[in-house]
Amino acid sequence: MDIVIRAVVVFAFLWVAIRISGKREVAQLSAFDMILLVTVGDLISQGILQEDYSLTAAMLAVSTFALAAMALAFLTRRFPRARPVLEGLPRIVIRDGEPLLNVLASEQLTFDDLAEGARQNGIRRFSDVELAVLETDGVFSFFTRPAEESDPRDGAATDDRPL
Repeated sequence: MDIVIRAVVVFAFLWVAIRISGKREVAQLSAFDMILLVTVGDLISQGILQEDYSLTAAMLAVSTFALAAMALAFLTRRFPRARPVLEGLPRIVIRDGEPLLNVLASEQLTFDDLAEGARQNGIRRFSDVELAVLETDGVFSFFTRPAEESDPRDGAATDDRPL
């Protein structure tokens, strides 16, 4: 039973740590973050299993993590009001062609992260974007203006800068 309790405590700690860090997907992790995550994995296994390196202890710890993840998913479905706390909320990061730098900062994203997301969606200029949303899974959703509604400032130096 000791292994199950330690696994639940570590799961809760990791969930809080990931939520606080603002990272929403593996693609947002830097190389150092990834190495740190792998290293933490080894430390966590030692903390949960202590001196018990049996197959049973490992399966018990992994099963506890899986059940805790399923419990979070159940709570998210069952109690929609808890969803913002458990999963986060989508955030608007571009409105009317203007990146919202304060939102990017609060989500620990750089301007370059936003530009990369735009390029991956075939967007050449932020001025073409009516609205961009950072989804809870870390993916950007871009809503562009129809061609006839393009920004009349097409010649403006800041908006025509290629991404």
